[in-house]
Amino acid sequence: MGSQDLFHKRKAKLANNLERKKAKRDSYDKVLIVCEGEKTEPNYFKELIDTYEINSANVAIDGSCGSSPKSVFERAVELYQAEKRKGDPFDKVFCVFDRDSHDSYEETLKRISLKNPKLTFFATNSIPCFEFWILLHFKYTTKPYVSTATSSMCNEVLKELSEVMPTYAKGNEKVFSSLLNQIEYAKSNAIRAEKESQKNNTDNPMTSVHILIEYLQNIKSENKG
Repeated sequence: MGSQDLFHKRKAKLANNLERKKAKRDSYDKVLIVCEGEKTEPNYFKELIDTYEINSANVAIDGSCGSSPKSVFERAVELYQAEKRKGDPFDKVFCVFDRDSHDSYEETLKRISLKNPKLTFFATNSIPCFEFWILLHFKYTTKPYVSTATSSMCNEVLKELSEVMPTYAKGNEKVFSSLLNQIEYAKSNAIRAEKESQKNNTDNPMTSVHILIEYLQNIKSENKG
């Protein structure tokens, strides 16, 4: 068999696989989650999908875009447009990224807020970093985090997290399941922290991960069919 014939066979097989995956989707939202990390956040959300038995054909999780908020957003737009061209766009797109020390953070928040179609693209942001959301599973805090000459804001969160979760490390698997019993406590702490930050006119610390969690917990009840 010639290489050209083999190429066409592989292409046809891939197309058939994609069609089967599309056909196996359930009637609730088709969702894209693009994360700044290659392992930590994707592992977390993949495990969430498995734990709540959400159809994996309904949720695409991507962590191949680099660590800056700008790269997360641009990768999300790229993947959204690719599906739109096929006539099957995502219903919701979540861009998961940290403030930490990224220069493009504020600009990216603005670009997401202005992105069309409306109510499709959402920022799932954390200050200083995703690990603040993990910390909220153990305690409520609104202590601001600041970088030092030898440590970033995120490293300061990691130091505090290590005191209550010594086994945690970036890229770990099973983080979601190990904290499942504390997830409602974390959600309530995130809401409290958000209200407190608004009252004090600051966003350090904060996280909106709980909003994405709540959405995914209820996605199957929001039937589109």
